[in-house]
Parts: sequence; C-alpha cells; structure tokens
Amino acid sequence: MPANRSRTLHWRRCLEQIYERNGAIEIAVDRSDRQSEGGRHLVWRVRILQLAETEIVVEQPMTLGQVIPLRDGVALVGVLAVGQNRWMFQTENLGRTKVQLNAQRSIAALRLRMPQIVERCQRRNYYRVQTSGLQLPEIELWPLLDPKSVVLAERANEVWFEHAQCKDNDPASPDDVAALTEEDVMPEVGPRFNALLLNLGGGGAGVRVAPDNAQALARHKLFWMRFALPPELAAPICATTKLAHTHVQSDQHVYAGMAFDFSFNPGHQRFVVDQICRYIAVQQRLQLQRQMLDEEKRRIA
Repeated sequence: MPANRSRTLHWRRCLEQIYERNGAIEIAVDRSDRQSEGGRHLVWRVRILQLAETEIVVEQPMTLGQVIPLRDGVALVGVLAVGQNRWMFQTENLGRTKVQLNAQRSIAALRLRMPQIVERCQRRNYYRVQTSGLQLPEIELWPLLDPKSVVLAERANEVWFEHAQCKDNDPASPDDVAALTEEDVMPEVGPRFNALLLNLGGGGAGVRVAPDNAQALARHKLFWMRFALPPELAAPICATTKLAHTHVQSDQHVYAGMAFDFSFNPGHQRFVVDQICRYIAVQQRLQLQRQMLDEEKRRIA
C-alpha cells in the first residue's frame, strides 16, 4: 500500500478512536493569509459528537460559559492527537446543527467539513506542518501571593484596555492612563515566568511551561496571567488563574490546566469573555473580507 494512503487510513482510525473515547480535537480560526502581521491563534478543544463520511460534528467552542460564535463558511485549522502522533488539517464551518445526547437533552453543535488531506505535525513542534502552522500566544505568569490584591489590578486592566481603544479611535487623546495601568498597578505576586497558551476551554486554559519554570507550579496554586493578542486587541488580557492539574510531557515540558478564577472580582469575568469574543470576531471578519476580495478578483479575471 502506498505510504500516503496508509498514513491517511491511520489518521482516520485515530479520529474514530478519539470519537469512541468521547475525546476532543482542537480548532482555530485560519489566519494563514495574515501570519506576516504577527497575529496569534486562539485554539479551542471541542468534543467530537458525531462522525460522518463528509463531516465532523463537534461541540461549540466556549469560554467561561459563553459560546464563541463562528460564522458559517469561516475557514478553520483542525488538530487531533493520539499519544505522540499529531495531525493538522484545513476545514471550514458548515453551519450549526442539533445533536441529541439522550432522551432528555440535545445541544447545539458545529458541522466541520471532513478533510481529504492531512499533514503530520513535526515532532519538535506539535503545531507546525510543512505548509503552515499555528502561532500560539506567549503568556506571562506570576505566582499570586495575595488573591485580594487582584481587584485593583483587574480594574486597571479594564481601564488600560478602554484607554487603548480610545487611542485607536482618537490618537490625540491623553496618555496619562497607559503608563499607570500597565506595570504600576499589579497584584502582589512572585517572580514572573513565561509559558505558551496551547488551548482554551469552557472554564480555563491549557498552557505549556518549560522545565526550568516548572518548580513554580509545584509551589503555588494561584497565578496572575497576562497575554497579548495584537494587532486585533490593543491591550493584553489579564486574569487570575488556579492550577487544576499538570502533566509532564515526553520532552519534559509541563502541560498545566489552569482554571480562571474570579472569586474576588466576579465582574472581571465578563470583561475577559468580551475581549476573547472580540478577538475571534475580528479574525473572522478579516478572513471573510479577504475571501470576498479574492472572489471579486477571480470574477474580474
């Protein structure tokens, strides 16, 4: 059997295994035509609900109980993994549907086009293939020493974002807020370390921490997280997170599941959700505008 066909069949078997185990794949809005601008992908883990010959039906991506709206026809990147094997593929949202979970309950779901071509990810970079890759956001983490101190810092983050939005709309507006809110208003924290934001889920995030920084995860449970999403968002997103679980990967990096925690400032949850939704909405709008422009060029030619 040719190698390419054998690999494709193996990929199909892995997809079926994930479905049978009630597992998930990962999806992100495709921004391959804009990667030169330095933008980042937000990746969601979504559970497979049904498989058909031409479709993969998955649950809708969510953040903190909020469904992330994906437009019909938007191009997506899909990722699936079984053990050390990981594949990436191009797909698109074919629209919403309803899936009956049991006699009493049905949920809204997304229909994704079943790909015909998949690529094996590079072993040293699980989110890259020969033709493209996902650009994941780098995040900053600080051990949180006093949880109550986040209230002022989270409010400062909101003010900083509002100020950045005003500067975009009116470059002549005053600059007295930005310098105060970016670094001077921080919660009581320990030493900073960096990580990679691998995926988002319904209540938290999966991050990848280098071996040199893993000791901080063993000593602390609460962390102050900050990550930037330029150019779509003018200011970074900040939030309190609680370490839920860890897993040491084969390369000794640590995968850490972090749950967002708004216990001391419940109002900040809506702000975080709104900024994530804004980011995804801008990505989709730019992609669909590009598609319309390409179609118009083809029509004229």
